[in-house]
Amino acid sequence: MTCGARRRGQYLLFLFLLCLVATSRAHGNVSLLIEEPYGFFGSINPTGHSAIYLNRVCADSPTLLRRCEAGETGVVISRYSRIRKLDWVAIPLLPYLYAVEQVQDVPEWADAPSVEKMRKAYAEAHLTSLISVTKGYDTKNVWPQLLGVAYIRKIYSFEIATTDEQDDRLIDEYNGKANQSHFNLFTNNCADFSRSVLNFYYPHAVRRSITADLAITTPKQIAKSLSSYARHHDELEINEIIIPQIPGSISRSHAPRGVMESLLKTKKYALPIAVFHPYFLAGIAVTYLTNGRFEIAKNAPVIPLIYQEQTLVNGKFDVPVRTSEPAEQ
Repeated sequence: MTCGARRRGQYLLFLFLLCLVATSRAHGNVSLLIEEPYGFFGSINPTGHSAIYLNRVCADSPTLLRRCEAGETGVVISRYSRIRKLDWVAIPLLPYLYAVEQVQDVPEWADAPSVEKMRKAYAEAHLTSLISVTKGYDTKNVWPQLLGVAYIRKIYSFEIATTDEQDDRLIDEYNGKANQSHFNLFTNNCADFSRSVLNFYYPHAVRRSITADLAITTPKQIAKSLSSYARHHDELEINEIIIPQIPGSISRSHAPRGVMESLLKTKKYALPIAVFHPYFLAGIAVTYLTNGRFEIAKNAPVIPLIYQEQTLVNGKFDVPVRTSEPAEQ
């Protein structure tokens, strides 16, 4: 690996942790995380996954929230399909991204066996309460959803401001109600969970699209809706960043899509429709172009590692930055 590649890997590696906690000195944040689809299931259902990051909310366990103490960086919470007894699970930020507890342990290059080893070690040390919950399911499919996500997915973050009162109410709400799963891919999925959390903070801020997604809540639509809402509410101070997938031999993830966009742009769906129902495909195209287009995290900032301390102290991006390449539209 060349020096340039190593330097690039270093600042990309710490980009997410850097940017998401950068404003923690000034106020709390809730971030919508849009994670790219990957693997076989991702080719069939290219909508991806969504989660919520809270920079001032931490957890005593994967199912018990509390306020963060000094030095803690918050948790990522989401709804998952293979942990069927639980509606949501909370994982600390760094383990969620990289399956380790210390920044210096994050590798610059990763392969599947090493990542699996890191996930297993962290799960056995800290997630014993979930091991019994996942009994009967393949933990090799469970842990990739909860640990080391940045090894398998590229992630887009949409961050808005919160208050102490809002964070405290969220903690009381989620600790006080039954954490029992009713997961459904079409009516109660991960994006529905993200939508409910964001609307808890800001009622009616985000909503599903009946036309572009056939009333199925998708991660990309939540991002589009939140971005639109934030443009009309400057006090939310929205920040968008991209968290790159860690370099390595693991297959690359691909751009998330909405329902109509998937039917139009995914060859395994578009070609049969074009052959047997060309007018239907034309209708899909019109619907997508009029209601479904959204360029996710366009021109999101990428902050080099050398500016990390300054950004953390100042709580704002007042340093020279470069921007990422635009995502697929």
